Amino acid sequence: MTVDVRLRRGRGALGFSFFAQGVAFALLVTRIPAIQDRYGISDGLLPAFLAAVPVLAGVSSVATEHLVKRIAPSAVLRWAQPVVLLALLGVGAGSRMWHVAVALGVFGLAVGALDASMNMLGVSLQRAYGRSIMLGFHAAYSLGGILGASAAWAGAHWHLSLFAGYLPAVAVVLPAALLASRYYVDVEAGPREAGQGWPAGGGKLLLPLCLVMACAYIGDSTVANWSAKYLQDVLGSSEQLATVPYNVYMVTTLAGRAVGDLGVRRFGAVAVVRAGTVVAAGGFAVVAVAPGAWVGMLGFTLLGVGLCVIVPQTFAAAGRLFPGASDTAVARLNIFNYVGFLIGSPLVGGIGEAWNYRGAMVVPMVLVLVTLFYAPSFGTDRARYGVGHERRAGDRAVDVGRGGNGV
Repeated sequence: MTVDVRLRRGRGALGFSFFAQGVAFALLVTRIPAIQDRYGISDGLLPAFLAAVPVLAGVSSVATEHLVKRIAPSAVLRWAQPVVLLALLGVGAGSRMWHVAVALGVFGLAVGALDASMNMLGVSLQRAYGRSIMLGFHAAYSLGGILGASAAWAGAHWHLSLFAGYLPAVAVVLPAALLASRYYVDVEAGPREAGQGWPAGGGKLLLPLCLVMACAYIGDSTVANWSAKYLQDVLGSSEQLATVPYNVYMVTTLAGRAVGDLGVRRFGAVAVVRAGTVVAAGGFAVVAVAPGAWVGMLGFTLLGVGLCVIVPQTFAAAGRLFPGASDTAVARLNIFNYVGFLIGSPLVGGIGEAWNYRGAMVVPMVLVLVTLFYAPSFGTDRARYGVGHERRAGDRAVDVGRGGNGV
């Protein structure tokens, strides 16, 4: 088998892994009210349950950084993804509060390893391809999220139990994920790059990207947790219309990521990230001043178009910044995914209750604009890849290392 074929298969397999994770996460977060009702979790206790997932995921991401020094990222991903899906099924199968506590704990630990290893493989594959492909992986995640949310809606519409609603998705996705995992490819850094390792002061170099990641997820969690309430309570929409902004946000995120790699190849990562930041900030501004529901919908649409490019390019930039230690960089950067998720919802909610929700929307707008200051961290013209930089794997030696077996 030629290297080119292995890389293409590895890319397709990893894309399905991102898709499967989008399905699983959407099925969990969109049924939180049903989970709360099933297990009798009080409103006061619910935030602790929800916070435990990203906290444990962050711990697991740190552990994954050290684990991949002994085994390949593909091996971590191969086992983490089934555990995530089975833990999701466990959330729906229990009957007592400690059952769901254990299931969510396992879900959080597995998700941290899954997110870190997926993005490690994505960064290394992009390096082997010699052109931007990271946005495509995250587009697959967005597509999975849309389908997972649709499946959750169907389960709620037909009044299915959590277990009955989760089972069909897990029964389809789990075997497919195991099959796809046979084709994961671990691409080793070249001898010169591998010799660089983690540089002295590497944490300081990575910090700007960590801040960008956290701010991007504060923006994302604001849409996920507050868009419906904002549209209904502040802009006076109907209950039905209030459910639309997040779906629109996910669709525009998918569309933006589907074409985003072309923009990176044409204009470079820095230009694309700057443009996305300006559009996202404009989206928050429109939401904050919207006179009615439909203008608010426009703002949330702009948010999807703008925010969708930042996270994938942040992972890609970390891989370029630390070519000899990209796995370490990705694992550490991934922690700030969960930091942003933890901060975003209570930050906006607290400001909204203490002041007003229009003013609260200005806060994530300002935080997202921080990305403009740190945009140079996303690379030079080398981050463009396109003409003059694009290279095919077959034109150079690519070490696919531990490849499909993952060990």
